[in-house]
Amino acid sequence: MKCVICRNSDIQMKAIEEEIKSRGDIFLIPMQVLVCSSCGERYYDRKAMKILEEMRSKIEEKSLEVKEVGRILRVQAT
Repeated sequence: MKCVICRNSDIQMKAIEEEIKSRGDIFLIPMQVLVCSSCGERYYDRKAMKILEEMRSKIEEKSLEVKEVGRILRVQAT
């Protein structure tokens, strides 16, 4: 398999954190996906897409146990 972006053939399975944004919150979903070692392009199989869809549904239903890991603060521009 070659990367569709940079044509590099070094694509490996890696642990990543996918972001899902919902109502001003960002949820980090740990996953294993194929990643191009040159440009970082990610490749999601059906199993990974199903996990993301399930996580999005649970987030919208507020039925997902979450842990706060940080804060984002917005500063008013002057």
